[in-house]
Amino acid sequence: MDRLSPTAQSPPETQTLGSARRKTRPTITQLAWLCRGLTQAGGKLPLFDHYGQRYDGRTIRSCIEQGWAEPWFKNPIKPDWLVCRLTAEGRTLAEIGEALADDGAEAVGDDGGDDGDESGSDQRNARIRGVVDDLFV
Repeated sequence: MDRLSPTAQSPPETQTLGSARRKTRPTITQLAWLCRGLTQAGGKLPLFDHYGQRYDGRTIRSCIEQGWAEPWFKNPIKPDWLVCRLTAEGRTLAEIGEALADDGAEAVGDDGGDDGDESGSDQRNARIRGVVDDLFV
């Protein structure tokens, strides 16, 4: 048999420890969060999304674990807020995601018309989801 039983110990090099970096494909939320850091000074990542809602701490911590973001400084007024910035790897991932999403807009004939923000946002999210799938196939 090639598979280990559920009770068998896996070799140490394959065990995932709490602080071990594991490479997975970014979720749409993670990629959108990373892309927002491209336009900020120093690659600062936002605490809040476009709708004013706070990004989930699990999203932020996961990006830190993956090596796509790093804590920047501690906020003395709000110590529970993680102020982060892009790493070189996170910047590369975000730039590739942005470029492919923009190319997808041209391919589907996105003329920047007056379709409304929701329609454009949904189309952009769909393109980014496609980009993520293409990057990690």
